[in-house]
Amino acid sequence: MEKVTISAAAREGIGVKGALSKIRAEKKVPAVIYGGHKEPVSVTVSVKDLEKIVKAGKNTLVEVDLAGAKELALMKEIQYHAVTDNPIHADFQRVSMKDKMNVIVPLKLEGTPADVANYGAIIEHILREIEVRALVSAIPHEIVLDITPMTINKGIVAGEIKLPEGVELVTDAQAPVVHLAIPKDEAPAAAAPAADAAAAQPESSSTKGKKDEEGNLTKDAAKK
Repeated sequence: MEKVTISAAAREGIGVKGALSKIRAEKKVPAVIYGGHKEPVSVTVSVKDLEKIVKAGKNTLVEVDLAGAKELALMKEIQYHAVTDNPIHADFQRVSMKDKMNVIVPLKLEGTPADVANYGAIIEHILREIEVRALVSAIPHEIVLDITPMTINKGIVAGEIKLPEGVELVTDAQAPVVHLAIPKDEAPAAAAPAADAAAAQPESSSTKGKKDEEGNLTKDAAKK
């Protein structure tokens, strides 16, 4: 399994006004390392190191060097600024090479079923990630699913995905993953309802202009 090594520094000035602005001005990001039956540690990491992890792919093993003490972790989440899209916080979870753990893995579709060209079928990708359980060394970055053999109205469920050796499925085996369907023809527009026969009749000179605010004949007009 690929491993990325990064450096981290103990975070100082927690709760001090302006401390976060100073960290980000130095192109660093506040982060926390947690789990592994140890206390959480607040640290800072460089934006460059975070970009390196993201480029390596989801579920990349990360070796965090904190003042000479090294810990293995997985990056669980990066939070981004809503406007600038810059990273503003990161979470790392400690891991052990000896223990299995549950992780979320992206699903990538590969291939094109013949019915897409033959009948205009549409590929409906329903489940884009699945949860699996494996040793850290066996956790995949993604799982590739070949959908070339699919036919119309024949879907694939999670239990039919071929997983790498040592990887167990946690997601419900019957959860639908991808489906191939024919687009439904648009229903013809409904014919406009026939106009009321009475309403279609032209107003007589005796009733014309003698309707109330709701369009009903006044008593005098009705008598005539």
